[in-house]
Amino acid sequence: MIILELFKKNRVCTHDRVRPDAELTYCPDCGELIQNKWFLTRCACCGVKLKATIKNGEIMPENHFCRNCGEKSFVVEQLKKINFIDIDYAVLVKTVVKPSVEEKFQSWVDIKTSSYTQELLPQFL
Repeated sequence: MIILELFKKNRVCTHDRVRPDAELTYCPDCGELIQNKWFLTRCACCGVKLKATIKNGEIMPENHFCRNCGEKSFVVEQLKKINFIDIDYAVLVKTVVKPSVEEKFQSWVDIKTSSYTQELLPQFL
Protein backbone atom coordinates (compact mmCIF):
# COMPACT_ATOMS: atom_id res chain seq x y z
CA MET A 1 0.00 0.00 0.00
CA ILE A 2 2.84 2.42 0.80
CA ILE A 3 4.51 1.81 -2.57
CA LEU A 4 1.27 2.64 -4.43
CA GLU A 5 0.97 5.93 -2.53
CA LEU A 6 4.46 6.94 -3.66
CA PHE A 7 3.50 6.50 -7.30
CA LYS A 8 0.27 8.50 -6.86
CA LYS A 9 2.06 11.50 -5.32
CA ASN A 10 4.54 11.84 -8.19
CA ARG A 11 1.91 11.77 -10.91
CA VAL A 12 1.25 14.98 -12.88
CA CYS A 13 -2.35 16.05 -13.48
CA THR A 14 -3.42 15.69 -17.13
CA HIS A 15 -6.60 17.76 -16.62
CA ASP A 16 -8.85 15.08 -18.11
CA ARG A 17 -11.96 16.34 -16.34
CA VAL A 18 -11.68 19.89 -17.75
CA ARG A 19 -14.56 20.65 -20.10
CA PRO A 20 -13.34 21.12 -23.70
CA ASP A 21 -15.98 23.75 -24.57
CA ALA A 22 -14.85 26.22 -21.87
CA GLU A 23 -12.13 28.72 -22.78
CA LEU A 24 -10.87 29.27 -19.21
CA THR A 25 -11.79 26.99 -16.34
CA TYR A 26 -10.35 25.49 -13.18
CA CYS A 27 -9.34 21.83 -13.10
CA PRO A 28 -11.50 19.95 -10.56
CA ASP A 29 -8.62 17.58 -9.76
CA CYS A 30 -5.69 19.94 -9.10
CA GLY A 31 -7.36 23.40 -8.92
CA GLU A 32 -5.13 25.10 -11.52
CA LEU A 33 -6.50 27.57 -14.06
CA ILE A 34 -6.59 25.88 -17.49
CA GLN A 35 -6.93 27.56 -20.89
CA ASN A 36 -8.21 25.43 -23.75
CA LYS A 37 -6.77 26.16 -27.19
CA TRP A 38 -7.92 24.45 -30.38
CA PHE A 39 -5.50 24.02 -33.28
CA LEU A 40 -6.12 22.91 -36.85
CA THR A 41 -3.61 21.88 -39.51
CA ARG A 42 -4.02 22.80 -43.17
CA CYS A 43 -2.07 21.99 -46.30
CA ALA A 44 0.26 24.87 -47.19
CA CYS A 45 -0.45 24.42 -50.90
CA CYS A 46 -4.19 23.85 -51.30
CA GLY A 47 -5.54 24.72 -47.82
CA VAL A 48 -7.36 21.43 -47.20
CA LYS A 49 -7.92 20.54 -43.53
CA LEU A 50 -5.67 17.76 -42.31
CA LYS A 51 -6.35 15.66 -39.23
CA ALA A 52 -4.03 16.96 -36.49
CA THR A 53 -2.18 15.10 -33.74
CA ILE A 54 0.37 16.02 -31.10
CA LYS A 55 3.72 14.23 -31.35
CA ASN A 56 6.55 15.13 -28.94
CA GLY A 57 4.73 18.32 -27.94
CA GLU A 58 4.42 19.53 -31.55
CA ILE A 59 1.18 19.87 -33.50
CA MET A 60 1.42 18.11 -36.84
CA PRO A 61 -0.85 16.34 -39.33
CA GLU A 62 -1.57 12.65 -38.85
CA ASN A 63 -0.46 11.84 -42.41
CA HIS A 64 2.88 13.10 -43.64
CA PHE A 65 1.45 14.44 -46.89
CA CYS A 66 -1.76 16.00 -48.25
CA ARG A 67 -4.11 13.48 -49.83
CA ASN A 68 -5.42 16.18 -52.17
CA CYS A 69 -2.22 17.53 -53.75
CA GLY A 70 0.63 15.49 -52.24
CA GLU A 71 2.35 18.45 -50.55
CA LYS A 72 4.36 17.70 -47.40
CA SER A 73 4.33 21.20 -45.85
CA PHE A 74 1.50 22.29 -43.57
CA VAL A 75 0.27 25.31 -41.61
CA VAL A 76 -0.94 25.24 -37.99
CA GLU A 77 -3.88 27.55 -37.34
CA GLN A 78 -5.35 28.43 -33.94
CA LEU A 79 -9.14 28.49 -33.76
CA LYS A 80 -10.92 31.02 -31.58
CA LYS A 81 -13.94 28.76 -31.18
CA ILE A 82 -14.44 25.15 -32.20
CA ASN A 83 -17.20 24.23 -34.66
CA PHE A 84 -18.76 20.80 -34.85
CA ILE A 85 -17.46 20.54 -38.44
CA ASP A 86 -13.84 21.07 -37.35
CA ILE A 87 -13.95 18.81 -34.29
CA ASP A 88 -12.69 15.76 -36.24
CA TYR A 89 -9.67 17.65 -37.60
CA ALA A 90 -8.74 19.85 -34.63
CA VAL A 91 -6.62 19.05 -31.60
CA LEU A 92 -7.09 20.44 -28.08
CA VAL A 93 -4.13 21.80 -26.10
CA LYS A 94 -4.68 22.46 -22.39
CA THR A 95 -2.26 25.00 -20.94
CA VAL A 96 -1.88 26.07 -17.32
CA VAL A 97 -2.33 29.82 -16.84
CA LYS A 98 -0.11 31.30 -14.17
CA PRO A 99 -1.58 34.47 -12.68
CA SER A 100 0.68 37.51 -12.92
CA VAL A 101 -0.28 39.07 -9.62
CA GLU A 102 2.14 41.27 -7.76
CA GLU A 103 2.18 40.86 -4.02
CA LYS A 104 0.59 43.76 -2.21
CA PHE A 105 0.16 44.21 1.47
CA GLN A 106 -2.75 46.23 2.75
CA SER A 107 -3.85 47.05 6.24
CA TRP A 108 -6.99 48.66 7.59
CA VAL A 109 -7.56 50.54 10.77
CA ASP A 110 -10.92 50.52 12.44
CA ILE A 111 -11.50 54.18 13.28
CA LYS A 112 -14.28 53.45 15.77
CA THR A 113 -12.14 51.34 18.09
CA SER A 114 -8.71 52.98 17.72
CA SER A 115 -7.43 56.47 18.35
CA TYR A 116 -5.52 56.62 15.05
CA THR A 117 -5.49 59.89 13.14
CA GLN A 118 -5.17 59.66 9.42
CA GLU A 119 -2.09 61.31 7.96
CA LEU A 120 -0.47 61.32 4.56
CA LEU A 121 2.71 59.33 4.20
CA PRO A 122 5.87 61.35 3.52
CA GLN A 123 7.17 61.19 -0.02
CA PHE A 124 10.90 60.79 -0.51
CA LEU A 125 12.47 61.83 -3.79
